[in-house]
Amino acid sequence: MKTTYLQAHWENLYATRSETEVSWFEEVPAQSLELIELVGAQPASAIIDVGGGASRLVDNLLAKGFENITVLDLSAAALNSVHARLGDKADAVKWIVADATEWRPTETYDIWHDRAAFHFLTNEREQRAYIHRLKQALKPGGYVIIGTFALDCPERCSGLPLARHSAESLSTLLGSDFTLIDSRRHQHATPWHAVQKFQFSTFGRVA
Repeated sequence: MKTTYLQAHWENLYATRSETEVSWFEEVPAQSLELIELVGAQPASAIIDVGGGASRLVDNLLAKGFENITVLDLSAAALNSVHARLGDKADAVKWIVADATEWRPTETYDIWHDRAAFHFLTNEREQRAYIHRLKQALKPGGYVIIGTFALDCPERCSGLPLARHSAESLSTLLGSDFTLIDSRRHQHATPWHAVQKFQFSTFGRVA
């Protein structure tokens, strides 16, 4: 029931707003790109962007020569908008319409990236389900990059409640198989010049 509700919410949002009319829009996702570089990503690295929506991360990764990119999102409308934006380049990307808490991975990845999806999971059951899929999909020795609202941010975004996180809270949820390798704050300026305080946490999975 909740998946159906959330899917309808995001489908409606992406069907009625352009990518520059949402608070999380970034022309260049500099923090994400910097962290993907930090963990040593190579052109052949398998990267999945979870909750990618209409983000321009995939555009920038393709421009940098990455060859094995997957984008997963609950909203088909969001992914269709990226298809239209990329044109023929979209054929080089794998697209998955799914709920990250229910998805059954069929491949494994070197890098799991999530900017502003995990924080919409507000109870332990949802969080554990997401992390179970993460552990199924991430290779030993791989990396997890998660960007969430920081602890001093509002408790709602896009009309939905969310769970704010620190590097410590994420580390507790991920467990002993993961080591924190980078923690940083980021102040994101929305298209209407409001400031959102993000926490980016990067973990390595024990090989």
